[in-house]
Amino acid sequence: MTDLIVITGPTASGKTGKAVALAKALDAEIISADSRQLYRGMDLGTGKDLEEYGDVPYHMIDICPAGYKYNLFEFLRDYQKCYDEIRSRGKQVILCGGTGLYVESVLKGIQLPPVPQNEELRAKLSTKSLEELTEILKTYKTLRNNSDIDTCKRAIRAIEICVYYHENPTLKLATEPHPLENVLTIGVSIPRDDRRQRITDRLKARLDAGMVDEVRRLIDEEGVAPDDLIYYGLEYKYITKHVIGELTYDEMFTGLETAIHQFAKRQMTWFRGMERRGFPIHWLPYNLTSDEFVTEVKALLK
Repeated sequence: MTDLIVITGPTASGKTGKAVALAKALDAEIISADSRQLYRGMDLGTGKDLEEYGDVPYHMIDICPAGYKYNLFEFLRDYQKCYDEIRSRGKQVILCGGTGLYVESVLKGIQLPPVPQNEELRAKLSTKSLEELTEILKTYKTLRNNSDIDTCKRAIRAIEICVYYHENPTLKLATEPHPLENVLTIGVSIPRDDRRQRITDRLKARLDAGMVDEVRRLIDEEGVAPDDLIYYGLEYKYITKHVIGELTYDEMFTGLETAIHQFAKRQMTWFRGMERRGFPIHWLPYNLTSDEFVTEVKALLK
């Protein structure tokens, strides 16, 4: 049995359906690697499409309340717990999702030991601006994205973690890459024009299905602050701004459509970077039938 099968690719490429077909063929269970499907009540905007899973067990979906800010440490901790439980049942594990940071961190075999709060350091950094905190963090590590520096609170926590590992070099070793070996990574490829059309069609369908009402419910009934929804970006950023009156419907649709296209482009940039960093991805066309996809993956497994 392969230790792990990864199904990844850009948004709107049909990853979930492919992963479910493969899981049925291999008697496998699926762990989600989507950074927003973690949140309860954020269904249409994150494209959970739970009906696609049928009787295939899935994990790491609907595990946090909307408004919470989940992080990489929590993902790796929860992923490992799910992985160990699935393997204890003798089942194959499929990791499916398009959040490149999560997928690559798993493939790297990174571990993030818990880091205690450093109140003295926090007090020292509390008067710093976000720009100053960013420069401090850059002295400890290369910033590959903005997840650590979107707020002062997160930047301070990131610095706190770096300082702790610097002061505890044996723990720091666990955070270094130990790439997994018995892994097959499949990418679902889709031509740019097809991807753009599928993104537009899917956006219209989700809006027709009530995506604006979903955001209103999260704000009015669940008590999620608009700023917390805007933090999640894409659908929740633009629709929230529409709901609170900052954007007209047409402005929301046009801005959101453009943002999703740009997001898909960034995803592909990340995946190409993964390949350059030594993580091979076997790309299979998005328009393969489920049976054809399963056949291709089984051949690669051999």
